[in-house]
Amino acid sequence: MEFPPPYADDTEAQHTVESGCGASVCIEAVDVAGQSEERLRTRISLIGRAESKLAAMKSQAVAEIACQHDAVAAERIVREELQSSKRAARHDVKSAERLAALEATSEALAAGDIPQDHARLIARASSDGPIDEEALVTAAKEQNFDEFEKTLRRQQQDLSGDDGMAILERQKQSRTSRMFKSRETGMFVWSAEFDPVAGEHIAAVVAAKERDLWNKEDPKARRTPQQRGADALAELILEPEKGKAKGIALVLVADYDAASRELANARLSDGTPLPMEELVRLALKADIFPAVFDAKTQDLWLGRKRRTASDAQRIALMVRDQVCIGCGAPPSRCFSHHVKFWRNGGPTDYPNLVLVCNDCHHDIHDDGWQTTQEPDTGRWKTHPPPDPFPDTGTTTWQPAQRLRPHSRQMA
Repeated sequence: MEFPPPYADDTEAQHTVESGCGASVCIEAVDVAGQSEERLRTRISLIGRAESKLAAMKSQAVAEIACQHDAVAAERIVREELQSSKRAARHDVKSAERLAALEATSEALAAGDIPQDHARLIARASSDGPIDEEALVTAAKEQNFDEFEKTLRRQQQDLSGDDGMAILERQKQSRTSRMFKSRETGMFVWSAEFDPVAGEHIAAVVAAKERDLWNKEDPKARRTPQQRGADALAELILEPEKGKAKGIALVLVADYDAASRELANARLSDGTPLPMEELVRLALKADIFPAVFDAKTQDLWLGRKRRTASDAQRIALMVRDQVCIGCGAPPSRCFSHHVKFWRNGGPTDYPNLVLVCNDCHHDIHDDGWQTTQEPDTGRWKTHPPPDPFPDTGTTTWQPAQRLRPHSRQMA
């Protein structure tokens, strides 16, 4: 295959993609081998904007077909022309019909200003209740998907008129579970959907059982995370006499408004907004314990007395970090990591701990990833090590200590 000279298409492609709503989309193929990170980032950005514009064009065409005929005809045509599944076609038609009623969102998508997934979130939210479309489009232009999803959920609750109870009730009604035997592999497949509260609770219980199994494993013959997850679920269902593993079942968070002397901003540990009525209901359940603590009085500074984080520390970390600081994995699947490694004298103190999932933990210990705290927000992040193969051709960095796969240590 013959490619044009490197970078020759960047200016023209950018002009074409950024020409505004209704412009054609043209990204020429180039040989990306050997291009710098800056050039590759620019190209990925251009392709992303082009994908948004194409998604808008597709949505407009699908919505017009549905308008001329009906949703059933539109689904059939999408399946035939795109060779997609019935489920995917139905999803495309629903999204197209919703976007057709959202002028600001449709224009931003057609201009390549917001990603397709952000636009679909706005479209889906518009069918659940009132939204401030202009505010959401503005946020969609600036925030990544995880941040935007939280912004949208918070706005939905604020505008719901009932503190989000109707939304939560619809989610509960939409719960579903399906198990079937795969004809291809002969194995059973289980898929399920739960409302945020039930899902968070189930995930925490399963994750606690996984940690229990991990602690009992032979370090030299560990299961894969996927195998351990399947075994944890099977044991909880098939061997209930063993009971749930010890650990935090569900963390509910609320702020105390000193002026009004009442709780406010109820949420799950990952920031998912929660109606106050639901918080009160859950607080009365026997196996869920809302924790109210003062970081100055709780025993969150354990020094070198113990290596693993206490329950109080884990709760504090879940509230502060909300997710894995590296990849955004849910807190129930995270370890408490010592910023200053335990083996290097790091204390088991709250300020020296962060939440990381298993993969990100290995990135830090095995591959030299760094943890840093943003000075403005106080949020912790992970960063890859300096480029081991810079343009000069010399290696400027190597891991200080490369652990063997079966001797990985957690710090």
